[in-house]
Amino acid sequence: MKLSISVEKSGRRGKQVTVIRNIQHNPQHIEKIAKMLKSKLGTGGTVKGKVIEIQGSHIPKIKEILEKEGFSF
Repeated sequence: MKLSISVEKSGRRGKQVTVIRNIQHNPQHIEKIAKMLKSKLGTGGTVKGKVIEIQGSHIPKIKEILEKEGFSF
C-alpha cells in the first residue's frame, strides 16, 4: 500500500507537523502504528480518522521505520 508523507505548517501557528495519509487499516491498528512512531521518535502526535500527525519534521526517520514494517511510499 502506498502511503503519503508530508510536512505541514498551515493552521498550526507555525509549528511543523509530519502528516501520514492513505493508511488502509482499521482504527486500532492505526493507533498502534502512531504509538510506535511516537515512541521511536520521542515526540507527540495524534490520529485523526485515517491520518497520523506527528509533531515536528521527521520524514526520513518515519520512512525508515515504516519501510521496516512493510509499508511503501
